Amino acid sequence: MFYAAEGGGVSSYLNAKARWLARRSRIRHTIVSPSIRGDGGNPDVVQIPGITFPGIDGYRMPRSIGATCRILQDLQPDLIEVGDAGPCAWAALRMKRRQQIPVVAFYHSDLPALIGRQFGKLGQQGAIKYLQYIYRQCDLVLAPSHMMVQQLAAMGLPAAVHQPLGVDTWMFCPQRRDATLRAQLRLPANTRLLVYAGRFTPEKKLHFLIEAVRKLGKAYHLVLIGSGEELPRCRQTTFIPFVRDTRLLAELLASCDVLVHPGDCETFGLIILEAMACGLPVVGTTGGGVGELVDEQTGVLVAPNSAASLCEGIEAIFQRDLARLGANARRKATSEYDWDRIMPQLLHRYAGLLATHQRAELEAGIAYVAK
Repeated sequence: MFYAAEGGGVSSYLNAKARWLARRSRIRHTIVSPSIRGDGGNPDVVQIPGITFPGIDGYRMPRSIGATCRILQDLQPDLIEVGDAGPCAWAALRMKRRQQIPVVAFYHSDLPALIGRQFGKLGQQGAIKYLQYIYRQCDLVLAPSHMMVQQLAAMGLPAAVHQPLGVDTWMFCPQRRDATLRAQLRLPANTRLLVYAGRFTPEKKLHFLIEAVRKLGKAYHLVLIGSGEELPRCRQTTFIPFVRDTRLLAELLASCDVLVHPGDCETFGLIILEAMACGLPVVGTTGGGVGELVDEQTGVLVAPNSAASLCEGIEAIFQRDLARLGANARRKATSEYDWDRIMPQLLHRYAGLLATHQRAELEAGIAYVAK
C-alpha cells in the first residue's frame, strides 16, 4: 500500500530495486499495489483494485484480499515481499498457505507509533499485537535500521534482520550540480541554500524547519520539494512540487548546500542517502533512523521538535568545512550504501530463504514416501 504515485521512501526503494534487477539479473520483479497511478502499461507494475486510504493522501488499500490473491495467482511468484502489514500482507499469507510460497515482510513504517498518535496507548498496544500476529507467520522479517530491529525485538519479534536500503550513486552525484539554481530562484549568489525533499506530513515536523529558517534570516533560503499538507509560507522558502524525474531531483539536491531533515520518526531516511551521494552534508535530528546514517564527519545531529535546535545546527554546519563534509558524505554513501553493495545482500537473503524452503519441501516429500 505504501507504493505511492507521489513518491516516498518505499516507492524509491521498489523502483530502484526494479531498475537494478532489470539491468543485472534475469529475475522477474513485479510491483503489485493499489496505489499505482498511470503505470503506462508496464507489465512489471500491476495495479490492485483499491480505494482511498482514509486520512492518508496518496495511498490506497485493496478492495478485497481475494482480488489481490487472484493477481498473485496469475503472477506465480517464487517469493513474495510485503511492504505493509495490511490487506496485501493478508493476501500474501493466504498464498503462502495455499501454494507454500515463502513470504518476506519488510518493516518500512512504524505502525504502532502511527496508530498511537491517532488512538493513544491502547491503540498502540493493539497495533503491536497485530504486528506480532502478522509477522510471526512470515518466513523472514527485514528492517532497514538497527533502531527498527531493536523496536521489533521489544515488540516480541526478535528474529527481525537488519537490511539497509541503498542509493544509486551514479544518478545521485555531485556532478549533477547546477550553478544557476540561485539565479533561477532570484537569490543572491552568496545565499546559503538549504533543501528538504519528501512528503509534507505532520511526522516530518516541517513547521519547525520553516520557523528555524525564518529566524535565521535572509542569508538562508529553504527549498522544499514534495507534496502533502499545506505548510506555512515565508519569504525564505521556495516550494517545488513533487519531482517524479529522478535526474531532476538529483540536480536539485546537488545544487543546494545542505539537506535539512527535521523529522524524528524515520525508519531509515532514504532521502538522506540521496543527498549524501550528491555530496551534501546533512542536518538531522537524533530521533529515528537518521542518526545511523549521519555522523560528525558528514553532518550535524540536533535535538528533535525544536526550531531553536535546528537554528543552532544549521548555523554550526556553515561554520565548518562544507566541502570536506560533503566529500565525506559522498564517500560514505558510495562505500556503504551503493545499490551494487546492498542489492546482493538482499538477493542473498532471498536465496537463503528459497533454499531453506525447497529443502523443507523435499524433506516433507521424503517423509511422506517413507511413511
